[in-house]
Amino acid sequence: MMKHIFQKGKDLSKPTLLLLHGTGGNELDLLPIAGMVDDEASVLSVRGNVMENGMPRFFRRIAEGIFDEEDLIFRTKELNLFLDEAAQKYDFHRDNMIAIGYSNGANIAASLLFHYQHALKGAILHHPMVPRKGIDLPNLSGKSVFIAAGTNDPICSAIESVELQSLLENAKANVVIHWENRGHQLTAEEVETAAQWYRNLLS
Repeated sequence: MMKHIFQKGKDLSKPTLLLLHGTGGNELDLLPIAGMVDDEASVLSVRGNVMENGMPRFFRRIAEGIFDEEDLIFRTKELNLFLDEAAQKYDFHRDNMIAIGYSNGANIAASLLFHYQHALKGAILHHPMVPRKGIDLPNLSGKSVFIAAGTNDPICSAIESVELQSLLENAKANVVIHWENRGHQLTAEEVETAAQWYRNLLS
């Protein structure tokens, strides 16, 4: 089991929001953002199982921007199995889950999409990177993905954001990319734009 918080929503027909924090964050970090996106949905917020200098993460990295691919594959599988267990435990629809991830959390959410066709219905990815290069993605038709990217992001280059968009689109996902003239920080503007995207998705 992974450390997590589950909050049952007021409207159980809504997707369950899966919250995945950035490096050094925890399962409390993104709760305010979930409230801005949909305050009636159930929320499953998870803490990463890997520690880097005392900071929780979802998978190991060898250096800044260089992922430990073996650990990424293992941790993605571990998270996917945890989501299966959580759906049974908390009685939510496993196939109606939308991830909201920031930085390292966005990378593991993207990795779920790259490795498991049915892991997520969609995802809001704030400042993600391409989790793995040179692999065949599952057919993601019917999946919707929102990417928030910074034109001056020092950790995740604009080229990387565009590459992720094209890989997901080639796998038949519907992808929207939103640019901010900022760096790697999570901004109120991009959260509001993501919330608007989410509302359009449900309408």
